[in-house]
Amino acid sequence: MQQFVIEGGHPLNGEVEVGGNKNAVLKLIAACLLTDEPVTLNNVPQIGDVRVMSEILRGLGAEITWQGERSLRIHAQSLHTHKVDPRLAQKMRASIVLAGPLLGRLGVVELAPPGGDMIGRRRLDTHVIALQKLGASIDHERGFSMNADGLRGANILLDEASVTATENAIMGAVLAKGTSRIRNAACEPHVQDLCQMLVKMGAHIEGIGSNQIIIEGVERLRGCEFRVGADYLEVGSFIGAAAVTGGQVRIKNADPQYLDMIGLVFAKLGVELQIEGEDVIVPKGQPMRIAPDLGNRIPVIKAQPWPAFPSDLMSVALLVATQSAGTVLFHEWMYDGRLFFTDRLVSMGARIMLCDPHRALVQGPAALRGGLTISSPDIRAGITVLLAALCARGQTVIRNIEHIDRGYEHIEAKLTRLGAKIERTSTE
Repeated sequence: MQQFVIEGGHPLNGEVEVGGNKNAVLKLIAACLLTDEPVTLNNVPQIGDVRVMSEILRGLGAEITWQGERSLRIHAQSLHTHKVDPRLAQKMRASIVLAGPLLGRLGVVELAPPGGDMIGRRRLDTHVIALQKLGASIDHERGFSMNADGLRGANILLDEASVTATENAIMGAVLAKGTSRIRNAACEPHVQDLCQMLVKMGAHIEGIGSNQIIIEGVERLRGCEFRVGADYLEVGSFIGAAAVTGGQVRIKNADPQYLDMIGLVFAKLGVELQIEGEDVIVPKGQPMRIAPDLGNRIPVIKAQPWPAFPSDLMSVALLVATQSAGTVLFHEWMYDGRLFFTDRLVSMGARIMLCDPHRALVQGPAALRGGLTISSPDIRAGITVLLAALCARGQTVIRNIEHIDRGYEHIEAKLTRLGAKIERTSTE
């Protein structure tokens, strides 16, 4: 086991480049199962979840090789099994997106219930409904046993705008016979990345970036080379890091076209961004004052499907609010466990009232203090606790950092280059 030892109170300054989008690359790797030709993915982050997904594909029979630090070649020429290793599947939520491509390629799949962060109930009903519409027969009594005698195009109305269910439906539909129309589809940047790569592979997809996707099935897909976009959640994390430590950070190659709503929400918390080409700059000397709603009412920051503010950045935004003057209510309606990590921030001196599992009232600014040993409960809460330790006075120890490693590539090295005092050590 490893831990981070952080000496807080040092402003972050300098330049940093974020890794490829974690939520995109896992689905792109899964999509490589749809062709027997090689696919090369560039700007692939070296994170824990990528290693797990790569091992899953190797277990199915695919050849996977790194060609340089961030280039991954995947060749699923022949697959010798339809059974996904249950031990690996239960390590992450994204394993569920193997269902669509395996049904499209083999017509059969056996998959254990996916694992992932414990942030509350994460229903899988939408996946089942979508794949059944395409013609799959699904037994979900013990895990998922699925088979299809050829998938067929269908009119699919998702009962919620689930990202992974949308991706499963898309990957099932690209090789299905006929036309599929997916309504109430998620349109996050990683869904768009998946569609763009499938188009390069020969898929016929219309409506990319909208909530209605139309797919005309094709007989086969070819290989391609594709670059994974920047991880906008990591961009948001470094925006938060610069703001709470009072430094100035330039985030290189940040794909700012996806940051409009993130910029609006951080502006409400008193953090102003500058865009220069593909870079995002967080200047020093931020106002750090929460902007009230009209009539001097307490503002509400609410997680919503794209293009609204993403749930995965709620934790970081909440930390920023603890360092801004004023009061703000956070409403996380998607996951009933997302906000439970706030007890860690309260123990460091933050003024947070957890109203219920979905709402937290934050009043700032509050001086955070170190001197604690804190566990990292999940990826996003983990990075938030890490950022809190960077702005707290004194030394903080963070354990269970494998959660952070699942989503953030070489995070301590990037932070050290910005001036952070952070060390990775082993625990007994």
